[in-house]
Amino acid sequence: MSVKSIAARIFAKITYSRIQKWAKNPVEAQEKVFQELIATGTLTAFGQDHDFISINDHKDFAERVPVRDYEALRPYVDRVVAGEEDILWKGKPVYFAKTSGTTSGAKYIPITKESMPSHIEAARNAILCYIHESGNARFVDGKMIFLQGSPELDEKNGIKLGRLSGIVAHYVPNYLQKNRMPSWETNCIDDWETKVDAIVEETLKEDMSLISGIPSWVQMYFERLQTRTGKKVGDLFKNFQLFIYGGVNYEPYRARFEGLIGRKVDSIELFPASEGFFAFQDSQKEKGMLLQLDSGIFYEFIKAEEFFEDRPQRFTIKDVEIGVNYVMIISTNAGLWAYNLGDTVQFTSVKPYRVIVSGRIKHFISAFGEHVIAKEVEEAIKHATEETRAVVNEFTVAPMIDVNEGELPYHEWFIEFEEEPENLEDFALKMDMSMQKQNSYYLDLIEGKILQTLKITKIKEGGFTDYMRSIGKLGGQNKIQRLSNDRRLADALYELKKD
Repeated sequence: MSVKSIAARIFAKITYSRIQKWAKNPVEAQEKVFQELIATGTLTAFGQDHDFISINDHKDFAERVPVRDYEALRPYVDRVVAGEEDILWKGKPVYFAKTSGTTSGAKYIPITKESMPSHIEAARNAILCYIHESGNARFVDGKMIFLQGSPELDEKNGIKLGRLSGIVAHYVPNYLQKNRMPSWETNCIDDWETKVDAIVEETLKEDMSLISGIPSWVQMYFERLQTRTGKKVGDLFKNFQLFIYGGVNYEPYRARFEGLIGRKVDSIELFPASEGFFAFQDSQKEKGMLLQLDSGIFYEFIKAEEFFEDRPQRFTIKDVEIGVNYVMIISTNAGLWAYNLGDTVQFTSVKPYRVIVSGRIKHFISAFGEHVIAKEVEEAIKHATEETRAVVNEFTVAPMIDVNEGELPYHEWFIEFEEEPENLEDFALKMDMSMQKQNSYYLDLIEGKILQTLKITKIKEGGFTDYMRSIGKLGGQNKIQRLSNDRRLADALYELKKD
């Protein structure tokens, strides 16, 4: 065992003990964060506008600070971008994480000197928890690759800006620099396909032990490795032991990954965003990710089914229930206040508090009141692939309302198969039965003859990649939308049907 791996195991034990202190005292940890946020927020323009000086508890906060998304918070953000100080947080941010907006072009998410450490430490802590639980630290001696955005940064009114993953690249600790790949020059390549090809060439003969990125884009890297060498990834990288991912659920990709790798490897799930690093998988034995309760983020939760009502109830962690679909609302030491991230979560445990990401509050299907969420469709496709020999590359789902006379509406699943099932109708039925079992509203609509069972439209090989390329969102942090309540994505995919 190397000196580095021995040191990693010692550091892992220390870090795990530190995590347990707040994980076992969650309400106290969140109350401390809340009071610190309000104390600092009182000195800002936002705090003055919302009477922070008279806020003593969560009830006061909920009465004074409405839930906002980026568009509603934008008047304050624009002032920060223009260079004003003490608007959302004290002073100025150290960075803006630039992301794609849906209605107003680019979004500028502030990152402060107080919030930056959590973006770094949470991913590190996830790896250390894995080492502590498994005892496996051998991978720290091999090469590690992080598929991410360009680390090149621009500047706006004296504040550096770029993609979050590119900003984080500047904070890789010295002890990992020699192990880290790809090279700085390759990481700066803008075109994703050119970048992946360059990464393949750089890593081909390296001892890769840890690989990290969004599953769909890591899959592209694996496929190009296999095309280039004719070998399984696991044979090419014999010491590849750990896959770290975030952004989307890994389960729909797992079978394809294991086929490309040629064996199983351990995985760690992360829940990062430009707005904060919220949770990480702390155990290989338990379901869900440990919610970060001491990292400058105060959490509120609104039941998804009540979210669009006037003044829905806002819960703190002490009041949440396991299995309920919640919209997660955050207030942070980057100056985001009662901010609707857009993600929905479900708690898998409250001792400690662990969550899974169940979808997006705007990404659902409820054309007939069925309230279908991403977690349900992902579970359905996982069930069907496990019951058959099918392997799925990518998929999305949309309602089909405009049907022929005498036909019932249905949910249309657009699926790109790596390996098609022997019987497509049986595969569809397995998915549909899983949907009925998970979602009582969907079951009622099927039994009530309002909907017919789902139908599958096969997409040609590489079709989803072609679509993402066509809209300029190939690679990086971009990902396919799992669910749509309209037909815009579905109609675009019809051009990519398999003959």
